[in-house]
Amino acid sequence: QVQLLESGGGLVEAGGSLRLSCAASGRTFSTTTMGWFRQAPGKEREFVAAGRWQVNTKLYADSVKGRFTISRDNAKNTVYLQMNNLKPEDTAVYYCAIAENNLIVSTMRKGSSYRYWGQGTQVTVSS
Repeated sequence: QVQLLESGGGLVEAGGSLRLSCAASGRTFSTTTMGWFRQAPGKEREFVAAGRWQVNTKLYADSVKGRFTISRDNAKNTVYLQMNNLKPEDTAVYYCAIAENNLIVSTMRKGSSYRYWGQGTQVTVSS
């Protein structure tokens, strides 16, 4: 059974940094697309970042580009989201997601493209 365990969320002041981790168990995900999504209160879930490492393709939402970095450690079966210069509008529950296979670029931003999801970790940025 595949499980994704997220960690690293918390409360931080604007301008601060956090690093989210998502450790996968039950299966090795060395060649699949991994991503991060977030959902703020009263809003729909939105794409944050995703990566296809075999061809070194990384996508970011415009709102986080230049501030967030997605990476992975295959040896640990873990995907990370480094978040710098955080803003109050980044406040949300963050979810990691893993696809069954490597996705084509046009589908990487869609939540429906991902099969496995973490339970979510809260990120709160104070002004």
